[in-house]
Amino acid sequence: MGFLQSKPAPWYYFENTVFLNPLEHAGKTYIKLWNKPNRQISDKLKAAAGVKFSKTYKCYVMARSEQQVALLQQHLEGIARINTQYLNRPNRLRPTKTVTLTAQKPELASLPKLPDLPVVRLQPLVYNNREVLQISFAYNRELYQRLCQGSRVKWLTEPKCFVTGPDGLSLHQLLDSLEGLAQIWLSQDLKIKDLSVQTRLWEQSYAKDSNFISCPLPYLEKLLLLNYSPNTIRTYHGLLLRFLNSYRQQGLPALEAFTAEEVNQYHRDMMQSAQYSYSFINQSINAIKFYYQRVLQRPLMGLNQVERPEKVQKLPKVMSKDEVKRLLQATENLKHRCLLQLLYAGGLRIGEVINLKLTDVQSGRNLLLIRGGKGKKDRTTLLSPKLLQNLRAYYKTYKPKDWLFEGQFGGQYTVESIRNVFRACKEKASIKGPFTPHSLRHSFATHLLEQGTDLR
Repeated sequence: MGFLQSKPAPWYYFENTVFLNPLEHAGKTYIKLWNKPNRQISDKLKAAAGVKFSKTYKCYVMARSEQQVALLQQHLEGIARINTQYLNRPNRLRPTKTVTLTAQKPELASLPKLPDLPVVRLQPLVYNNREVLQISFAYNRELYQRLCQGSRVKWLTEPKCFVTGPDGLSLHQLLDSLEGLAQIWLSQDLKIKDLSVQTRLWEQSYAKDSNFISCPLPYLEKLLLLNYSPNTIRTYHGLLLRFLNSYRQQGLPALEAFTAEEVNQYHRDMMQSAQYSYSFINQSINAIKFYYQRVLQRPLMGLNQVERPEKVQKLPKVMSKDEVKRLLQATENLKHRCLLQLLYAGGLRIGEVINLKLTDVQSGRNLLLIRGGKGKKDRTTLLSPKLLQNLRAYYKTYKPKDWLFEGQFGGQYTVESIRNVFRACKEKASIKGPFTPHSLRHSFATHLLEQGTDLR
């Protein structure tokens, strides 16, 4: 499938890539096309509407317009990629001279949230050979009455709980009935395929006035279609929502007509506030750029020159061997100790730990199989005999069914639970410093380097 590519392409992309370059001729601006010799691409360009071969420049040229680029992209789909990186050169994001740096958070970047509301949890339940969603909550009379009025909510006398259907219509009705009264949380092993429902779940905690702009559904559909990870989709959703609602008084049509300079100014404000990290601003640029280029089909908006902050090179936060030892000894809970040991001794990320299944422990080879890690890549990592011994003791005690680590009531363990375990152990071990569970991964790599191990 053809797509716009904004970053410099590696050499192996050149074979099936058409590069767009600016061309000035007789006071007008055109686009000249360049690609490595390829008969199939040449035949397609020859037949493309609006594309002509210039004998003067000895290349194919076309008018510089968003519509023309979109037509060319459709014409070459499945044959070649279109790369616009040379149409606009990227600049570095630097504060404007007329604006004083301040630690105050700019109003444009704010997105107010509702006060904390009672939590309603949904988790899968099989009842009479049918899959339903169990509704759990701390007793609240108003909440109880609201659920009783729901046409798609049913009370089951045997398990003594409310249930609703797993379909989108039932979930929309539940969200409507509980709006402003409670927030809906999903269990870790419950996956929502209806993006309209998922959007409402993600946005239910925001204070919405009459001008509130919800994240456009085609944006999430495009991310899903291009196989972006769930975490990336969630992150991009929040960043685009923040941007859209920073200008909500202008309305969505005005936002869709923004220029690259207006997007730059938004990120300059974030940079000058000194409240946001390099990676946060960089992710915001990527999320907004995806919206304009891939959803609104505005490849010539000039977002390839959206200014990016210079990355600050910082050393990772590393715990000493003594601090790691004290942390692991700070809990008597076997499950918690095995969790922390895997983060350190396996060099794993939190998401990789909670996604481990029983079959991923390759005890015969002393290896752990990591499926779909960062970048959706599979890999193996070492499993020490001592950790394997602890995992066997853990298995005999807890008897997990599917996931290596499961919650108190079954199902996949949660990221927040691991963070809570880490914080509690860190406090009990009297360890100072801004360490997080990810610090164990950095510490693992650093300690291996210190003892002369080749990480590769």
